[in-house]
Amino acid sequence: MAALIVVLILLIFAFVVTRHDGSYIVPGRGYKEYRVEGYSSWLRNYVTESENWSKVRSCLAQTDVCTELGQEYSSADQFFSDHISPLQSGCCKPPTICGFTYINPTFWVNPANPTSDTDCLVWSNDQHQLCYECKACQAGVLGNLRQEWRKANIALIITGCGSYMCLHNWLQCI
Repeated sequence: MAALIVVLILLIFAFVVTRHDGSYIVPGRGYKEYRVEGYSSWLRNYVTESENWSKVRSCLAQTDVCTELGQEYSSADQFFSDHISPLQSGCCKPPTICGFTYINPTFWVNPANPTSDTDCLVWSNDQHQLCYECKACQAGVLGNLRQEWRKANIALIITGCGSYMCLHNWLQCI
């Protein structure tokens, strides 16, 4: 019975911290973009805290998530109309508001008059930096984390229901 209570507490906690998704629709794009302010303060603070974020950023720079994105699309139309992960949306490309010109998914030309959004100033075509220092990247990581936690919630629900049914049947047999 204690295990069921623990599963229930974990389930409630996971639903509370992943309730908001931080995404917004970008007109003319198949993908969404993300803002850190759209996530629960607990999750946002945990991920974006400087020590944790430096570890996440270091891992991102070593993965192929953006490299694969750069190899997947042959045209701007194809890229703009497709769905990409929150992580790819936030970390591998500059935010749409910046007005950069597309060359490929991970290489963009800076406009003559960039917007005042700090992420626009942080973006780099260096494949080891891209937007890893951007708030949009932190939001993208939060978006991916939220998706994974939601999948874990389903597993917890199934585990909890299965455990409850087994416990209930076992108690009836006693």
